[in-house]
Parts: sequence; C-alpha cells; structure tokens
Amino acid sequence: MAHVLLIEDDVSVRDGMELVLRRHGYEVATAATGEAALALLAGPEGTGVELAVLDLMLPGMDGFEVCRRLRASGATLPVIMLTARGDDGDIVQGLEAGADDYVVKPVTAPVLEARIRAALRRAEPTAAARGEHHADLVIDRAGLTISKRGTAIALPPTELRLLLELSAAPARVFSREQLLQSVWEHGFLGDSRLVDAAVGRLRAKIEDVAARPRYIQTVRGFGYRFGPV
Repeated sequence: MAHVLLIEDDVSVRDGMELVLRRHGYEVATAATGEAALALLAGPEGTGVELAVLDLMLPGMDGFEVCRRLRASGATLPVIMLTARGDDGDIVQGLEAGADDYVVKPVTAPVLEARIRAALRRAEPTAAARGEHHADLVIDRAGLTISKRGTAIALPPTELRLLLELSAAPARVFSREQLLQSVWEHGFLGDSRLVDAAVGRLRAKIEDVAARPRYIQTVRGFGYRFGPV
C-alpha cells in the first residue's frame, strides 16, 4: 500500500481526493499548507511517504517554493503538481522547480490515480546488469546510483528514469513522444514540456555547464540523445 501526501488547502477538494485515494488502497497523509507539509516530511511520519500531490496555489508558502525546498533538501520522492486550467506559466514554473508531472484542476479520479500509479512505477527499482562508465559519469544500473568524478548525484525517480532510458542506447535519438511513453507512460496525450523540463533539471546536475551539454544533447527538430562527446 503506497503512502501519499496530499498538500491542498481547499478542504472540499482535499477531502474528496483523500476519499478517492483511500478507496484505491492508498495510505494518505494530508497538509493544508506548504509549511505543514515540509514539517511532516521532516518528521517521523514523513519517512514512509512515497509520493506527494502538491497544489501550487497554497496560502503562505506556495507550491513552487515547497517543491524547490524539497529538492534542495535532497528529497527524491515523486511530486505531482496540481495547477489551474490552461495556466502555462504555472506548469512551466512548477516543472522547473522539480515537479515530476502535473494534472490540471479539476481532475477526475481515474486520471489522478493513473498519474500516481505511473509516478510510483517510475520510482521502483529497475533491473539492470552492470555499471557503466561514460567519460566522467558512472551509471550503476544495478544499484541505481549515479556519480561524477567520484561524487554521488541524487536524482528524483523521473530524472533517473530519463537518464537510464537515454544512456541505454548512446547516440540514439529519442523523440519527446518516445520519452513520454517510456518514462512518463503518457503516450501521445502527454505534454512535451515534461520532457524539456526534466532534461533541463538533469543537465543542471550532471553537466559541467548546463548550457553546453556534454551528456544530454539536443537534436533540433527531433529530440534528445545521450553522448558523451
């Protein structure tokens, strides 16, 4: 039974989502503010939380700052953000802050539950045979660890899956649609901004200079490929 943290200030929305998730077998903790969510995650109750559903428009500390603080603390649990319909600015800012996925409010129960299941699958260990050396980057597929010049790099599940997918076939060009299907399991209904934002976050962590990527290269008009060059 997965343990989900629901961070939502609207009581009716929070109660409705909690009821749906519990009916699907999830253990659910709730928080009405970002401050309360961070305190919960830092305490004993937070050790079992496997995923957070985070509303962006919270009183006090907003969802963007909550997500940034989570990632700055080294937390790698998947974060699904809730955003207002059609607000592209919120979507982009939330993804850049470290969210793994987003759903638009109002969200139906099947869509939310499907996104949660997909995010939890991405966080599961991936079977693999061996570690790999790519210039200064070492990818241990069996241990699911990444290091660069001997220093460990902590990656949230989506970014780790993305790196594993790209590095499994060096020099192969992956379209955004292919990556949405294999990493996010969204198929053609997904949003390419998920891919672009995750690539940006991944580059910031594994590249010496993110603006001049060595490992995750853009192939204009097609997608991305793994170097290194």
